Amino acid sequence: MLPMDQIQIERTTGSAPDITILKLKGPLTLATLFDFQNVLREPGLKSTIIDFTDVPYMDSGGLGVLLSHWAHTRRIGVKFALVAMSEKLRVLLEMTKVSTIMPTYPTVADAERAFASATDSSTVASV
Repeated sequence: MLPMDQIQIERTTGSAPDITILKLKGPLTLATLFDFQNVLREPGLKSTIIDFTDVPYMDSGGLGVLLSHWAHTRRIGVKFALVAMSEKLRVLLEMTKVSTIMPTYPTVADAERAFASATDSSTVASV
């Protein structure tokens, strides 16, 4: 089990070479968001799927980093998705209305299918 102030980020390539999957393990909070931000700012990062399977909770700082990266992907015309959000995290996205703009999917495979069928980032919709 990770300490409350640590997050692990596993980076893998998706089904296409321009898709990066970031699997997070640990809380996404003000105490851990800087490591996550550094990964999101790495050169060459294009379409991004962020896997929340092992994220027990997220605070407003973590939400802010997600919104910032989502806006960045929109500006540069690449795709973005969140996957495997727990009920607790889904409620946070719904309460803040982020769920109305940020694409979420049950699994990485679902997000990759949506990426493959989308002609541009604006056509990737939440389910």
